[in-house]
Amino acid sequence: MRSLYPTVAPEETHPEWIPLLELATREVFELMLSSRLTTPASNVAFMVEKPEITAMVGLAGRLCGVLSINCDHKSAALVISKMLGVNPENADPQLSDAMGEIANMVAGNFKNKVAGLGDDCMLSTPTVITGGDYSLHSLGDSVRLEVRLLFDSRPVTVTLQVHS
Repeated sequence: MRSLYPTVAPEETHPEWIPLLELATREVFELMLSSRLTTPASNVAFMVEKPEITAMVGLAGRLCGVLSINCDHKSAALVISKMLGVNPENADPQLSDAMGEIANMVAGNFKNKVAGLGDDCMLSTPTVITGGDYSLHSLGDSVRLEVRLLFDSRPVTVTLQVHS
């Protein structure tokens, strides 16, 4: 059975997707959180703390894969505080919904930046994992694209695993 929309081969275009992924992330953080993300001087900032929050959105259609946003609990609480106007200490009840929505917006913004994907790529309902003691393995062949940024001097990693 053939799909109406052939999938995009990740090897064809993935080098030019990294800046689009970064731009999509920066735009969502600026629009929704009134926060500018910065580029770390080195990877040292990302080795200090283990991610405790992973928000994921699946992509299906012309592009198949998973977009995830990883950060520590303090970063997630700050995201929620800026997004919803609540005190970071009171952010836990909204953590999953807010982080899932940020991942959803980044995925949607990204797919709309890639020519030909907008309407031919669907997003799943977001999934959020809390806790730091897990490994995420995506099945199938995949290319991993990663963007590392700082949100209020705290590390945030956005990953897109593209399945062939």
